[in-house]
Amino acid sequence: MSDEKFNLDGKTILEKDFKTSMRGYNQEEVDEFLDQVIQDYEAFNKEIDRLMQENDRLKKTPTREAAPPQRSRQTMNNNHQVNYDILKRVSNLEKAVFGKKYAEE
Repeated sequence: MSDEKFNLDGKTILEKDFKTSMRGYNQEEVDEFLDQVIQDYEAFNKEIDRLMQENDRLKKTPTREAAPPQRSRQTMNNNHQVNYDILKRVSNLEKAVFGKKYAEE
């Protein structure tokens, strides 16, 4: 992950030296807090890297929701003709089967 975007990283925080004064903060408390900040920075950077990799992977994976390819008018006309032929055959078969059945009764 590029550190150009951020002013701080774990190493910068760890190596930061504060001047001491007469009524300054407790150095141990500051160090403990900075240790926690460093851990969070490292965890955030790992999570950002993981999410960026997942995002890249998802961008490369085709989705099921993608629009179906456009069919040409000729293909659609051919499909309608096939459907019409099938319906005509089914109708003829029904007449043959049910016509004989009713004739037997």
